[in-house]
Amino acid sequence: MYYVNRKQIELILDQIPDINAGLRSATANWDGSTLMGLVQERSLHLAIEVVTDVGSCLIDGFIMRDAGSYEDIISIIHEETVFGDSGIYTKLIELVALRKPLVQDYFEWDRSSLHPLTPDLSEVLEQFALEVRNYLNQELGTNIHP
Repeated sequence: MYYVNRKQIELILDQIPDINAGLRSATANWDGSTLMGLVQERSLHLAIEVVTDVGSCLIDGFIMRDAGSYEDIISIIHEETVFGDSGIYTKLIELVALRKPLVQDYFEWDRSSLHPLTPDLSEVLEQFALEVRNYLNQELGTNIHP
């Protein structure tokens, strides 16, 4: 029997619309300013936390193999077919690789440039949430998301 905290996963996934608003705002209003740079930076950081936190919940709840890194979290849930051949795997690996530059080397982060992931990430995060929910419904039944 698995113990998957679906409410916790939903709470985390429910952050995606706000993150996407930040990503879309940064993209649409990009002017190279510090303010837009910080909006982008925080949105990317929160996107990383969402996908890795959800991944960790799935790994723990479904007793998948232990992850050794943030990239490994994404690889494990991809191997376990949480998300299929939707093309998001590569984008998510690219995203989580930004964690160290954003969290530890933030003083070197270029806030004056729009990161190449920023314009496309909203769609990736929406697809990620959809596929996680589909996986949970397939594995556990009973859709709890409205």
